[in-house]
Amino acid sequence: MIRVLVRHEPIDPAAEFAALQASGVGGIATFLGVVRADDGVTTLELEHYPGGTEAALRRLVGEAVARWGLAAAAIVHRVGLMGPGDLVVFVGTAAAHRAAALESCAYLIDRLKTDAPFWKRETRGAEARWVEARETDSTAAARWQDS
Repeated sequence: MIRVLVRHEPIDPAAEFAALQASGVGGIATFLGVVRADDGVTTLELEHYPGGTEAALRRLVGEAVARWGLAAAAIVHRVGLMGPGDLVVFVGTAAAHRAAALESCAYLIDRLKTDAPFWKRETRGAEARWVEARETDSTAAARWQDS
């Protein structure tokens, strides 16, 4: 099962986990990204490039499946307006063993942050600003090029 979705509707992590579990393998790893409330963020708005974003995510999932021999993988990402505590992204992988599941899940979230076309705007009170790419995201993604 390969699942890539970009949508406005809330993500149901239990349903996404169940779909991975149905693959029948022994290792499942998940990552849940949540809108943070640090620094006074009141809303987060995500925009994307329809069609292009999904294609980039499918490419990343395909790379992970090939590299780690995954039985299943999923990326479900929200777009639109969200508030603190809202689930933004679900990344899940299923493999025969835990090491492949854990590594591939980390690979997907690290690469997603730099390789998928999403644009973020945070609002703090009356001030809204577009969020620049972070050096730490680039560093995390780069570590997978060497391994």
